[in-house]
Amino acid sequence: MLVLGIDPGTRVTGYGLVRSESGVTECAEFGVIKNSASLPLVECYARIFEGIDELLKSYDVTTVAVESQFFYKNARSALKIGEARSAAVLPAALRRIPVMEYSPTRVKKAVVGIGAATKDQVQAMVTNMLKIKDTRMLPDSSDALAIAITHIHALKYGQTITDAEEK
Repeated sequence: MLVLGIDPGTRVTGYGLVRSESGVTECAEFGVIKNSASLPLVECYARIFEGIDELLKSYDVTTVAVESQFFYKNARSALKIGEARSAAVLPAALRRIPVMEYSPTRVKKAVVGIGAATKDQVQAMVTNMLKIKDTRMLPDSSDALAIAITHIHALKYGQTITDAEEK
């Protein structure tokens, strides 16, 4: 199984590919799709779509796991993140690859053990769990890897549910 985790954002979208075979979980790839602050949002969404599409062409991904949208105080921010999220999952939807959603709290609980974990704690646990030696990992990449790990754990323990079912 190869899971593509995605941490969507308009300016930085993190991605991480995690392979799980015979009880062994390892990192296959990670990175970010960066968009300049000077780019129009529509161009950012196109670049996110194209970046994820390229990953799906290059790897035999079985499932995409994405951070679900949580509530923002600012409606404009929520809308932008929702649009980035749509751009990120559309390439998988077009290929009929299952897309699973996990809330930020659930991801933190799955990886760190507490739902209020910091980005540094998530990154430390991800690098430890996947034995990543690369020091250039950005928080967005480690968050995406954490989302993929959460999906693998959810499958292992029969807990694959969407956020709508969590509530």
